[in-house]
Amino acid sequence: MKTTQKSMARRTVLALITAAAVAPLMAPAAAFAGTLEQAKAKGKVVIGIQGDNAPWGFVNSSGIQDGLDADIGKAYADYIGVKAEFVPLAVANRIPALMTGKVDILFATMGMTADRAKTIQFSKPYAGNVLSVYGPKDKKIASYDDLRGVSVGVPKSSAMDTAITAGAGSKASILRFDDDAANIQALISGQVEVVGGNQFYGDRLNAASAGKYEAKFDLVTLYNGAGTRPGEKDWNESINSFIDKIKANGELAKIYAKWMKRDVPSFPDSLPDIPFAAK
Repeated sequence: MKTTQKSMARRTVLALITAAAVAPLMAPAAAFAGTLEQAKAKGKVVIGIQGDNAPWGFVNSSGIQDGLDADIGKAYADYIGVKAEFVPLAVANRIPALMTGKVDILFATMGMTADRAKTIQFSKPYAGNVLSVYGPKDKKIASYDDLRGVSVGVPKSSAMDTAITAGAGSKASILRFDDDAANIQALISGQVEVVGGNQFYGDRLNAASAGKYEAKFDLVTLYNGAGTRPGEKDWNESINSFIDKIKANGELAKIYAKWMKRDVPSFPDSLPDIPFAAK
């Protein structure tokens, strides 16, 4: 009995020593985000971006992050004098990646909502996005009431998810997908009857099946901002100064023309319950 107890005690001590030795090696892999000055010292900023949502953020045929958010992210990296390192994210894990320190900031098609502003710090807006319900042209859908009994696809945890859940409630059968690509494919394959999507869903659906789909009704116009962790004034102030600069010098207009094929929208000076400046 005594031998067994000594053996167990010896194994416990060895396990604790091993855990203590391994923990420091594992910690950097779990989170690597830091302050703005630390990013400058490292020579890179780690940017969370959507991985498959053209033309906002996507991986191109060369395996390189591309799109409006990628160009803005690269321009911001140049602005602070470092290189941009992108981490492609799905809709649902954008905020968790930021809050757990896996990325420094988000340029990830982050629709500015009061609910999200409770968790993260938004910058000033740098893009606009009209969200709508899309479906086959021969299906009558003109309002939330017409979604009664209809299967509706949305990207999980997206602004479309929030809007349709609030507007249709239990009337509709809402199916939630990991990202926009999966949501669009669900409509094309017949898994859902309609989807909630951004202003580029029409182009993507038309490319997949010309003339079959259309926007049914608008949900909301959202503005996109960069996301940082609450209280990190260094990142927030730097990003806001950067956004002011690219609005004023025409750089944002060039990026917008390249990817959006639209003029830069007029941005509000404030949004209810969404502060643009960190306290």
